[in-house]
Amino acid sequence: MTKKIAVLAVNPVNGAGLFQYLELFFENNISYKTFAVAETTQIKTNSGVPLQTDDVVANLKGNENAYDALVFACGNAMPTFSENAGHSENQDLLAVIKAFGDKGKLLIGHCVGGLLFDIAGIAEGKRLALHPFIQSAVKSAVGTDEAFVIDGNFYTAQTETTIHLLLPELLKVLK
Repeated sequence: MTKKIAVLAVNPVNGAGLFQYLELFFENNISYKTFAVAETTQIKTNSGVPLQTDDVVANLKGNENAYDALVFACGNAMPTFSENAGHSENQDLLAVIKAFGDKGKLLIGHCVGGLLFDIAGIAEGKRLALHPFIQSAVKSAVGTDEAFVIDGNFYTAQTETTIHLLLPELLKVLK
């Protein structure tokens, strides 16, 4: 039986990364639902392409048991995350990540996904692939320069250009 996936997409989201995950899920009949880390389901890619997600992150909060895995799709919103961390959608994002981590569910992400896993307090001692620019920001996880890393229930890729290397391994645990 395949897993059911919750996909978090920031606004603006990196379409190159997001679409790799969604294509894998679609082509392999893996059930997924997209959640905007925003107040509305209408977001954009970092190149300006409008997207309609299925729901917003606020509605995923408290419903984590309906899913087996969480994907964090990075985007241009991340460089200003610290300035906007107090916004309700970002607080919901961290709460959802923490809930998935506390339940031992699969956590999948690229770029700064590992940093958010670290900020949420669920990645202590875990090896994570991180974008080179954010390695120094990680506090309790172990950031690596590897293209992708699997450590327990954490599946991380360094950037959207290395997600394709992670996907075959991810598919093995999702099918």
